[in-house]
Amino acid sequence: MQTQTIIFIILAGIIALSLALFQYAYKAKLKGRRAWLLTGLRFITYFSIFVLLINPKFDKITYYNEKPNLVVAVDNSESISYLNQTQNTTDLISLLKSNEALNDNFNLEFYSFGKDVQSTDSLSFNEKQSNLAQIFERLSEVYNNSISPTLIISDGNQTYGNDYAYMTKRYKQSIFPVILGDTITYTDIKLQQLNVNRYAYLKNKFPVEVIATYNGNTTVNTQLRISAGNSTVFSKPLTFSKTQTSQIVNFTLPASRVGVTSYRAQVVPLDNEKNTINNVKNFAVEVIDQKTNVAIVSDLLHPDLGALKNSIESNEQRNADILSPVEFLDKSVDYQLVIVYQPTNNFKALFNEIDKLKLNKIVITGTKTNWSLLNKLQSNYKQELTNQFEEYQATLNQNYGTFIVDNLNFGEFPPLKGTFGETSFTVTFETILYKTINGNEIDEPLLATFEINDKREALILGEGIWRWRAQAYLNENSFNTFDNFMGKLVQYLSTNKRRTRLNVNYESFYNGNDNVRITAQFFNKNYEFDNNANLTINLKNKDTEEVKSLPFVLKNTSYEVDLSSLEAGNYSFTVKVNNENVSKSGELKILDYNVEQQFLNANVNKLQTLANNSNGTSYFIDNISTLTYDLINDSRFATIQKSTKKVVPLIDWKYLLGLIALSLAGEWFIRKYNGLI
Repeated sequence: MQTQTIIFIILAGIIALSLALFQYAYKAKLKGRRAWLLTGLRFITYFSIFVLLINPKFDKITYYNEKPNLVVAVDNSESISYLNQTQNTTDLISLLKSNEALNDNFNLEFYSFGKDVQSTDSLSFNEKQSNLAQIFERLSEVYNNSISPTLIISDGNQTYGNDYAYMTKRYKQSIFPVILGDTITYTDIKLQQLNVNRYAYLKNKFPVEVIATYNGNTTVNTQLRISAGNSTVFSKPLTFSKTQTSQIVNFTLPASRVGVTSYRAQVVPLDNEKNTINNVKNFAVEVIDQKTNVAIVSDLLHPDLGALKNSIESNEQRNADILSPVEFLDKSVDYQLVIVYQPTNNFKALFNEIDKLKLNKIVITGTKTNWSLLNKLQSNYKQELTNQFEEYQATLNQNYGTFIVDNLNFGEFPPLKGTFGETSFTVTFETILYKTINGNEIDEPLLATFEINDKREALILGEGIWRWRAQAYLNENSFNTFDNFMGKLVQYLSTNKRRTRLNVNYESFYNGNDNVRITAQFFNKNYEFDNNANLTINLKNKDTEEVKSLPFVLKNTSYEVDLSSLEAGNYSFTVKVNNENVSKSGELKILDYNVEQQFLNANVNKLQTLANNSNGTSYFIDNISTLTYDLINDSRFATIQKSTKKVVPLIDWKYLLGLIALSLAGEWFIRKYNGLI
């Protein structure tokens, strides 16, 4: 309590006593015990009211005990089932839940993980990927500011994501791996890795790299075979020994026909091999007869140029060249799409050439753009000339319907810098991204597309695209989301096919562990996105003749169906819109490959390294009694007594109001009884 408040309370007491004495000792001239009693009651009333007006504040301290968390993360992938550890894992979970001493000392929190993390202890052991790094990334967001020792119940075999051995730098908790599986070494040959491009070009040869590894003590001979259907297209003998434990084989295969061709790579198994599944890998290559060439034309050096080139070339079907206007004019016929970056005085001939060849284009403007010239070189839009610049953030137009656009949380992306002033269009256009200034969306496009005279064009009214690509990587640890966004824009602009009411987006083939998802958009007769449509997909397995029908689910501005549960095989499909005579057909292939079945043992060394780096201890599944004893008796994880201090104002103390009421009632009763009223 502050000194000033104490002085006010003392003064309040003096004033209250003076007023009470004045009323009953001086003015009323009462004497005896009755006078002192009435004076005391009046003093209590006055003093209590004055104190309420001063309203002093008091500290209220509450003590409580806080138990540490015990975070239990369980591997829910198929490899646990393949190593015959499902029963051991479920028994361990039941034991942890029923251990009274453990529950008395910890708050138990259960998670399961495969490719993603789930807050649950319900286990199915059917996840097709293991991402151990993801569990530490998610848990660090929740538990880094608390005492939370962590049990990782896993075989330690990771098939997806960053290397989890280094995640202790981010996750500041002691980690106690419970190792599922054994350490017995088996003789085994494995196709460790197969590297091949997704696309090849007709009448060319495409490279393939195979890495095979051996685990054993004797010298063995085997053979690498690559087959397509019933034909062997490549073979090579391989020799392994205790010192020669790996072989890298590089070769090329011919791309002789357009379409998807499936191949089977196999290292012939040894007689005593326990796991022969990891001797085989299926792969596929899509042969295409042309490549989309994109010209990025600029007079400037800017990081946007490199970001655009890398983003476009992330799709192997596309090639991007950064050129000056003069260089483009020398080979303009080689390109199907032109990105005009911040046109200056040197771009007049370039615009004439684009119009002559009827090429589609993307125009990107910024602080170096010569808008006076650009306004004259084309008549589709005009920019107000202000010689001022503004930073614009982006907001996605959920009603954009020309092609499927995923929301990348554009509102959280850094702003683009462009010319301040209104951009007016003289043609019908569709906005993909609106401008946002200081959190306020304005009805002006930041990115728009339009079609005129069988040509397509996009306009981006700001520079700084490279920051968007970098932000996408920070958000997702991958450039894929931004590259897919740019890829769809490039795909739309690199063709002049007529718009259709039903658009279906899918890959020609998927690896067995990929998420197989097909997205679609349906438009009404006015080409407005119809979010009330009922879409279904009819699938036919061309190998087994099995037919399935699945509904699409509305997701933002598109429809989506998840086909990840399909068996490997060749499928034909038809997407139909119920009650409409509209459909699209296609074919896709799902390759037979299960990465979770490639392991024979637990990765003991990596799990032990993880424990050592985090000041934890590793345990095998059959040593759980030691684990629980160590956790309960570890002084680092003792229950902590904490306190909370709460500042409470006196006006919240209800008893003081009761005291005032009692003192007034008592004073009135005494005066009434003695005839003083």
